[in-house]
Amino acid sequence: MTRVLYIGGYSRSGSTLLDRMLGQLPGYVSTGELGYLTTHSLEQNRLCGCGARFSDCPFWTRVGQEAFGGWDTADGRDLRRLYPQVTRHRYIPLLLLPGLRPSFRRRLRRYAELLGRLYQAIELVGQAEVVVDSTIDPSRAFVLRHVPGVDLRILHLTRDSRGTAFSWTKILTMKDSVDAAVLKGTLPPALTALRWMTYHLMIHWLGLLDGRQLVVRYEDVVHAPRRQLRRIAAYLGGELDDRDLGFVAAGSVRLVADHTAVGNDMRFHTGDVRLRVDDEWRRALPARQRRMVTMLTWPFLKRYRYVGRASGAG
Repeated sequence: MTRVLYIGGYSRSGSTLLDRMLGQLPGYVSTGELGYLTTHSLEQNRLCGCGARFSDCPFWTRVGQEAFGGWDTADGRDLRRLYPQVTRHRYIPLLLLPGLRPSFRRRLRRYAELLGRLYQAIELVGQAEVVVDSTIDPSRAFVLRHVPGVDLRILHLTRDSRGTAFSWTKILTMKDSVDAAVLKGTLPPALTALRWMTYHLMIHWLGLLDGRQLVVRYEDVVHAPRRQLRRIAAYLGGELDDRDLGFVAAGSVRLVADHTAVGNDMRFHTGDVRLRVDDEWRRALPARQRRMVTMLTWPFLKRYRYVGRASGAG
């Protein structure tokens, strides 16, 4: 069985940082937002976290060879073809009950078989015991439940909805695109709030279905990284000693280059990376929008301790 740790929740919640921190641990391999491999990497040939274009990266070249005999084979083409036909949030009812539509069940079975080979190849090439996938989208997690040979563990990552809403108002340029300038999309805070609630609700449902899930707050990762990394390792049945966590210092982590296929631009940062909570929203998000986001997301803000006397974040 290939052990896959899937980081799920909502985007712009620090998933790339956590993914890379986990990738520094012995026996872990960081892959970034692996769900977008077919679009960002195979079709657009963007940069790997190591700085090479995907097609030139020796790690991903070896993975493609091990999994499919190369990315341009019939199996590799099927991986690209089937991704949009299976991995969509509107397909979640069918991912729960694929027998309702036999044609979808056939596509899902084929796609899941290819994904199983992909994760096994990553485990082999990365000489890893745990493959970390920070795609974040709930639909990907529902797909992974069907992948043969995978021991799936869900890490439910949360971040204060108001910080996420403010982050989605920023216009950012992606540095991993070589051939053309690519801007990250923006969303109004109200829409972000509704999506934040929906995504977290879907990941929460997944925990109810499968009976195991670890909730980790981005803010806690930044404030107490050693404690949170030990929690995650324990969730996977392992232990970390001080030597394993030697890359974690007071207020910073030392990161080496890795092979994250997709993710935000911090995946290109190496050396000492400062850890601090991005709470610019407290000063920059207009009060009216802050109140609106708080109201729309109140149930999970309370559940994840972002509001209330014990929150320290409300």
